[in-house]
Amino acid sequence: MTLRRFQQIDVFASGPLNGNPLAVVHDAQGLSEAQMAAFARWTNLSETTFLLPPADAGADYRVRIFTPKGELPFAGHPTLGSCRAWL
Repeated sequence: MTLRRFQQIDVFASGPLNGNPLAVVHDAQGLSEAQMAAFARWTNLSETTFLLPPADAGADYRVRIFTPKGELPFAGHPTLGSCRAWL
């Protein structure tokens, strides 16, 4: 597996170690669904997100959200945290 940059960030936090933790994998293009799921299990956080090229011409990126048990279609704190990490 190619090395990927990732961040562990606090969402909805006023300071470090106060919010909902989230792992965000940058430039996740080329990772299989199985690799994303394995990485999410490894982080053992409630959610891990993967930033991908957009599927829509009007978007800046695409995000996939995984828990240690599987993929989610949408979730609030991972969506907001992923946007902050992308910025």
